[in-house]
Amino acid sequence: MTSVAFAYLSPIKSLSFQSAQTLIIKKDIGIEEDRIFAFSRGLNEVDAKRIEKEPSDRELIHFLTLKNSPSLNKYDFKFENQSITIFKENKEIASYSIYDKENISKKLQKLEPDLPIPTYLLKNQIFPFYDTTNSSNVSNTISLINLNSVKDFSNKINKDVEFERFRGNIYVKNLDAFEERKWINKVISINKIQFKVLKNIPRCSATNLKINSSETDINLPNMLRKIYGNIDMGIYLAPLENGQVKVGDNVNF
Repeated sequence: MTSVAFAYLSPIKSLSFQSAQTLIIKKDIGIEEDRIFAFSRGLNEVDAKRIEKEPSDRELIHFLTLKNSPSLNKYDFKFENQSITIFKENKEIASYSIYDKENISKKLQKLEPDLPIPTYLLKNQIFPFYDTTNSSNVSNTISLINLNSVKDFSNKINKDVEFERFRGNIYVKNLDAFEERKWINKVISINKIQFKVLKNIPRCSATNLKINSSETDINLPNMLRKIYGNIDMGIYLAPLENGQVKVGDNVNF
């Protein structure tokens, strides 16, 4: 039976993920506490505050991401008990209340002085910082990765590709490689919660990075294209109802 092997969320847009046993699913939005923060990139304070509140004004270049700031892959950012804690090599190096956003931003700039400045920590729980920008059309908010698809790719290129590189929310096991691609435009259920399967996920250069490192060791999108004729790995889901997804839950399709 296909089931959930791992679950993750990313409190800060486009940065590290943290594991979870349970994901709180919110209809038409995504996962609670997922991407509710973001670091602005080179914007003045007025413009940063504007995109914090107005999703329709956001563009990907407005935010620090692993694609434009790979040095941030060295850090893990954990959101817990209304605090953001920064880790490097599994060691805590700083922790701040989320109400102390100014000092969180200053600490990041001190850790990585080559980042574009200024940067501000932004927060929006109503309209999180997903790659989709239009608040009236929130989509592509939950990613599902088939572990056997990753394994098939690893076997074909003769390299152990860590599944974490694909930055998914839900990882499933006991599913034939790339079977998930047959679900596009269909409805699946996890723990009896229904999800519309939207599309395949094209991968970007952030997947080239070694785990917890700013170094690259593969051109992963290029290898995907060479093997499969596309740069896709995983699928996007849109939640059709509220509920919970837990590690071990069955996936029905």
